[in-house]
Amino acid sequence: MAAPHILSYSPNSFNETQARNILIFFISGNPGLIDYYQPFLSTLRRLLDEAASLQCIRFQIYGQDLAGFRDDDHEPFTSKNKPYNLEYQIQHTLAGLERLRVESGPSKGQPYDEVLLIGHSVGAYIALELFHRLLRNPDLASHVNLASGILLFPTIHHISSSPTGWKLDLLRRTPVLGDSAYRIAQAFLRCFPQSALHWVVRRIMGFSAYGAEVTTQWLKSRDGVWQALHMGMDEMKVIGEDRWDDELWEIAHDAKSHDKIVPKFFFYFGKHDHWVANHYRDEFIQKRQKQVDRTKLIVDESNIPHAFCINHSEVVAEKVGTWIAQIYGTS
Repeated sequence: MAAPHILSYSPNSFNETQARNILIFFISGNPGLIDYYQPFLSTLRRLLDEAASLQCIRFQIYGQDLAGFRDDDHEPFTSKNKPYNLEYQIQHTLAGLERLRVESGPSKGQPYDEVLLIGHSVGAYIALELFHRLLRNPDLASHVNLASGILLFPTIHHISSSPTGWKLDLLRRTPVLGDSAYRIAQAFLRCFPQSALHWVVRRIMGFSAYGAEVTTQWLKSRDGVWQALHMGMDEMKVIGEDRWDDELWEIAHDAKSHDKIVPKFFFYFGKHDHWVANHYRDEFIQKRQKQVDRTKLIVDESNIPHAFCINHSEVVAEKVGTWIAQIYGTS
């Protein structure tokens, strides 16, 4: 089986002797194909290189597929060898993060000075889980120094109460139909030649040319749709109780108790996100507004959709670049 497919953007080589090495580790949403984020990550790379206040820092940008979305990273799924659930994806992501080291320069082979996690959608939930687990049990990856998190359109609680989530949860709870949903989807998709499916995604659904290509390859893959549905239904079960209302803020206490940096978080919510229930979002923001020293809570006002990576990569990259400058920049 092939190793996870990755996207990696190395820093420029200037000022290597004095620069800090910061790893920006990106965690995708569902479908967990990192290729969706190539325009976003490449734009972020350019913006960081151009930022005058960040010239003393070497940022390595890295992202990898979640497991099961590419046919060559696993044995074919069957009724006995089922797709991967959310817990597996958390462990898969931790394993990918744990093995990374500085790739070049005087510190080559050494751990990164700090790690900034960026998570999109369910990737935000995975990011928070990594903070929670590593600060509670540093031995899981003792060299990984988690410093900050940027959470884009986060689905971190009550996902089944969102406009789209309740539909998927209903499907999950419907006898027979829930277990057979992937078969119905696969049978439907087989009716379309790849070229016709690409046309539908590009022209009817309005995807960018790049996004349409990634989506078509995923829809026509052997197991990708099954993996997405299986994981999505598991998300409906797991991302339920509002556990982060209490546990997220214990992260700071855990960091202090282990003499680590108190993490800073940026939460970027959609104005009308079909994967997030507005009333739970607003309640979350209201409770967290007092944490202004280490938490920024932003609600988008420009109607950027949840799946920003399809047509809005550049504008979101600009926002993320600004937040990174607030975290690491020098005046």
